[in-house]
Amino acid sequence: MRAMRMPIETKPVLWGAVGGAIALGLIGFNWGGWVTGGKAESSAVLRANAAVVVALAPICVDKFRHADDTTTRLAALRKLDSWLQGDYVEKGGWATLPGASPPDQVSAVAKACAVLLTGA
Repeated sequence: MRAMRMPIETKPVLWGAVGGAIALGLIGFNWGGWVTGGKAESSAVLRANAAVVVALAPICVDKFRHADDTTTRLAALRKLDSWLQGDYVEKGGWATLPGASPPDQVSAVAKACAVLLTGA
């Protein structure tokens, strides 16, 4: 039996294909917007959490405004430094909504709620 002989031009073509595949991968992942499954998943989770905060912050504002002695509490909230306002809203329980909310989500809702309340 005779072994199959390849034309001499085959080797450069194969190396060109390998180099092209490597260049395509580098360009696609660095500048083409390609992402791995893990990065896409983490990005989706971040966007979903941000959407939840945007949806729940107005409910927190409503709970704050319908609680007793709103004007006094709003004045106290405005006197606090901006980085403490979220803690004030969170400790008051206005950012805690029915159901199990992760603590970091409650904190994010409280901060967004404080921004809405103070108009900052």
